[in-house]
Amino acid sequence: MVSLTVGSHSRSPRKHEKIKDQGARSGGGLTESLLIITGTMGAGKTAVLGEASDILAQRQIVHAAIDLDALGLAHLPSAAFSDSVMYDNLRSICGNFAALGVRRFLLARAIEDEAQLKLCREIIPAANTVVCRLVASIQAMKRRVRMRELGISQREYVARVAKLNPLLDRAQLEDFAVRNEDRPLTEVAIDVLVQAGWIST
Repeated sequence: MVSLTVGSHSRSPRKHEKIKDQGARSGGGLTESLLIITGTMGAGKTAVLGEASDILAQRQIVHAAIDLDALGLAHLPSAAFSDSVMYDNLRSICGNFAALGVRRFLLARAIEDEAQLKLCREIIPAANTVVCRLVASIQAMKRRVRMRELGISQREYVARVAKLNPLLDRAQLEDFAVRNEDRPLTEVAIDVLVQAGWIST
């Protein structure tokens, strides 16, 4: 899922990474903010990404929202690596958005280690980078994946929930976590945007 909306907004981030000395420029303009929404399968990354984008659109805040996994959905020749192509696609898309004046990016992806996070930051070298992890009970996340994935890989995807979650626990790459269970989707998305410093309320 990739979306673009127009408008303007000033922000005062709560916790972020500052890019010093290099200007953090893309497409000739300053990339202000990168918000990465991470979490295991079934945490609700794509749903929260979409809702956050809708909230920003209603407030006329210019941004692009990108579901990174969707950029690498392919079966490639054995010599190719889908993750490499996925990040190349991200670089191209972000360049296109930046050329249109987009300076705020939301990204949904399960970030498993520092190397993946570093790569995202290199592709979108924003002045302010914040990582939000969505959390919920294993049972709830498995149930969501089971309801969503109805095809031949359902069992594999459901099993992936419990395998990926401990990896994210150990990595501890998030700046803050937001619980996405037994709460309205809009409330969760607003919580993410407020804690990231993108909106006030």
